[in-house]
Amino acid sequence: MQIRKIFLLLILFVAISVLSNAQQKKETATPKMNIPHDSTSSFDYKKSQKSVTYGTVSVEGKQIAYEAVAGTLVLKDKMDSPTLCMSYVAYVKEDENDASKRPITFIYNGGPGSSTIWLHMGAWGPQRVFINDTSRTRAPYKTVNNDYCLLDASDLVFIDAPGTGFGEVLTKQRGGTGDPKDFFGIDQDGETFASFIRQFITEFNRWNSPKFLFGESYGTFRSAVVANILQSREGIALNGVILLSQLLTYENMSDVAKAHPGNDQAYELDLPSFAATAWYHHKLPNPPEKLEPFLKEVEHFALNDYTLALKQGALLDSASFEHIAEKLHEYIGLPVDYIRKANLRVNGPQFEQALLGKESKVTGRLDSRFAGATMDPLSEYAEYDPMDSYIDAAFTATFNNYVRTQLNFGKGLDYKVYGNVYPWNYKRGGDVSFPSVMNDLAEAMIYNPDLKVMLNMGYFDLGTPYFEGMYEMHHLPMPVSLQKNISYALYYSGHMVYLHPESLKLLHDNVAKFIESNY
Repeated sequence: MQIRKIFLLLILFVAISVLSNAQQKKETATPKMNIPHDSTSSFDYKKSQKSVTYGTVSVEGKQIAYEAVAGTLVLKDKMDSPTLCMSYVAYVKEDENDASKRPITFIYNGGPGSSTIWLHMGAWGPQRVFINDTSRTRAPYKTVNNDYCLLDASDLVFIDAPGTGFGEVLTKQRGGTGDPKDFFGIDQDGETFASFIRQFITEFNRWNSPKFLFGESYGTFRSAVVANILQSREGIALNGVILLSQLLTYENMSDVAKAHPGNDQAYELDLPSFAATAWYHHKLPNPPEKLEPFLKEVEHFALNDYTLALKQGALLDSASFEHIAEKLHEYIGLPVDYIRKANLRVNGPQFEQALLGKESKVTGRLDSRFAGATMDPLSEYAEYDPMDSYIDAAFTATFNNYVRTQLNFGKGLDYKVYGNVYPWNYKRGGDVSFPSVMNDLAEAMIYNPDLKVMLNMGYFDLGTPYFEGMYEMHHLPMPVSLQKNISYALYYSGHMVYLHPESLKLLHDNVAKFIESNY
């Protein structure tokens, strides 16, 4: 999907910014009320608006009736002037004795610059886009009842990031006082989401509800910032933070490793995901029967022999160099000659291009189970993500139809799946290093020692490799005693774990259990 291309460009942008010291995603609802949205010219972005519908969803055999609210919230400045219109869809379980005490989960994708259609239509909403896992799905696309909708455990609020969805920055030209630079940056984005959540729980009387955050990809980066702001400054305690496909520091991404020579950590943390991908595509010279024991072996090698070898740099003797090259061939399936030429350091885009190179194919980046024809067999790097070409159109088409025909909102409006959020401000408090939010999450957990954190990762994610996420959690700057508040779950899927049906069920059951056990 285009957001994946955007994400790669953002990675490059971060690297360049670091080096130059620049600033820098009832089963058919019945309408209750119909607010006319015939065109953008008649829609008032300066006023919060909503449409309420009702429906039912069957979750693992249990019927759940819900109220759906699709609409916009308008944020204002200290002078009460509108600055930003943000769109959202909320699902509230009906027939609760005291809805104000029912858990509520705030959900968002990442990018930055992505709307939240992926988690909405792929994971947690009552209707799910029908796709054939790693096989292609052709139009006309359809939605189906989501057997793993999270409404059985929590009310749900899907939030579109500033500049995406039906939202708009309310600049002077739009009758407001907003400025894109006030929203498009690490801290600016965190402040905005915290403000949205505070306004939402006030308007819908959810101050006393157990509260959870659920972010995917850059949404995990956002969650660390938002959790810290809500708890330390807004007086809004969280019961849990649920992370899917984690990234807390850009320094650990192999995509930008060349921009930071001398720091080989990204290569080390990527290695287990490379190994999982080679195992999946049958490219290992001595393939093991089971994945998990094999990955444990690779993880140990990555943090020990491999790390010690890379740390020696040019001082590594030739015999040790050859030994490491042979072990890498055994673990990730690439030819020894290729590994030698890479100086034992293969980054993600190189691996995606090289693993299936003899077949003139590339693997997916965010889900390496996917594969597609290479655009340039002679290129060093994969030039697109095959996963995108499989799912983009299906998600975009079904959500645009669903929100207008079933949620009865947005007719005549443009829904921005991706927003133009550039330049994104990665600079924090004068810091010119690679952006990181590890301190934010650690501070949130220290401030609230009851806060529980859940990390969910896919084995076949080369964008935010699972071992990177685990490494970050193990190195949060906080008392070791708080590590017991972190739980982990791994899946036979990629970045968007929910694309794999069996993993979606497991993800649902794990997340539902996490929510139910933490309030």
